[in-house]
Amino acid sequence: MSYEQKIQEMQMIDQSLQNVLLQKQAFHMELSETEAALKEISSAGDEIFKIVGHLMIKSDKNKVREELENKEKLLNLRIKTLEKQESTLAEKLEKLRDDVIAERQSTRKK
Repeated sequence: MSYEQKIQEMQMIDQSLQNVLLQKQAFHMELSETEAALKEISSAGDEIFKIVGHLMIKSDKNKVREELENKEKLLNLRIKTLEKQESTLAEKLEKLRDDVIAERQSTRKK
């Protein structure tokens, strides 16, 4: 792989890494909202309302709690997956960066 190709590859990996970080941040925000909703349900009375589209519909408290718990598990799983991708991309980027630096230094010595 040529020097220029390595630079392009680094840019592509960096862009992918930024996308992964943005997705992870969005999932963390959604997870925080879900956890807050679960706390509210535990302190709420028997009547629970759920927003569906533009409507607020009365729902079963246990069913809503179960849905939120499943959503929480799914979000945690997605975050873990994104963290693995982040780690893999960061390792690739670091390796390419080291290669580029080494190549650049070797050409300067010539």
